[in-house]
Amino acid sequence: MKNNRQYYKRSLCAAVALALTGFGAQQTVLAGPSFQVGDEGYMEITYAAQFWTQKRGYTSANDDGDVYDSFLRRNRITFLGQYNDYIGFYAQLEAGNDSKGGQDNRAVYYRDAYLTIDSSDAFRFIIGRYKNTFSRENLEACLEPLTLDRGENLPYTPYGGTRDTGVTMWGNLNDAMFQYRLSVSDGREGENVVKSSPRVTARAHVSLLDPEYSYGYRGTYLGTQKVLTLGVSVDSQADVAYGNFATKTDVKDYKATTYDIFFEYPYAFGTVTASAAYFDYSLDGYPVSPDPTLSPWAEREGAYVKAGYLLPNPVGIGRLQIFARSEEIDYGVNTGLSDLTSNSVGANYYINGQQLKVTAEFASIEFNDQHPTNAALQDYDQATLGLQMIF
Repeated sequence: MKNNRQYYKRSLCAAVALALTGFGAQQTVLAGPSFQVGDEGYMEITYAAQFWTQKRGYTSANDDGDVYDSFLRRNRITFLGQYNDYIGFYAQLEAGNDSKGGQDNRAVYYRDAYLTIDSSDAFRFIIGRYKNTFSRENLEACLEPLTLDRGENLPYTPYGGTRDTGVTMWGNLNDAMFQYRLSVSDGREGENVVKSSPRVTARAHVSLLDPEYSYGYRGTYLGTQKVLTLGVSVDSQADVAYGNFATKTDVKDYKATTYDIFFEYPYAFGTVTASAAYFDYSLDGYPVSPDPTLSPWAEREGAYVKAGYLLPNPVGIGRLQIFARSEEIDYGVNTGLSDLTSNSVGANYYINGQQLKVTAEFASIEFNDQHPTNAALQDYDQATLGLQMIF
């Protein structure tokens, strides 16, 4: 750990680039071309794709028949680099979920577009549209997860989702044993909001073994680091909705908290990974008469637990890692028909690390009270086979 931290202190510029690349992807993952720009700057281009073939136990809300679907889960071109030692940039073009559910020719858009300002390791800024700093799982690089993917909605905030637009101040202290973040962003906007107010998010973590010093995290380090990190976050926005939209009364404030822990250790018998988090999103009671655009995600609590085991020796031409994930969500909506438990098991086969891998996962989703007619809210199983390539 001492050598890691000495290297880390000597590599501030490399750490800046690391924070840019997919919020936590190691530089070894990046294989795209790099261009020198002027005396101080550079730009790098990366392409990444995830191809999924999936069989799910319902077709649509009104059809409980099985569906088979092949699609591009992620399809991205990324431009990143440094203008000089202090100013960097990141722009990511996305056309994800192309061909999913028969929806072909998805539009290309900017998923991320931001600038970074790094005056020192303890004092940095991100400005633009970028990943929410609230939950660890959202901040785990989607091209380096432990399981097939993140949870479908638990790690995502109701206002902003995976990304928001604003500014974040963050930094590392005590050789990156401690990290802090403070973000001010748009949050919920629109005509149904009581009045415009900023969304404020704060996060801190402590790394008790090797430091996690990037803005983003990884779902697994594939045994290259010894990690034990504990994190906590709060998220808030005032005056986001009316409890009674019809009478424009009972003004609601939004607040969320999460606590998370991540552990990975390379033992002689193989690498063990374990992660867990608890979430509580609240409007102090879901509105009795909500506005038509208010998300039911605004009032929920839940937790997940993940575990993985990477075999110590190669299996054929690659390395094998098995994993499992369990998640439970309870919504604040009175019907309770959306409350669910999701359990999944699977395996990653790393042909060339995260740059080329195959993932298989089987998931079982069970609802506390099944909807009598909506097939999407009835118990179902799902099997997915995925191929990932990063170039």
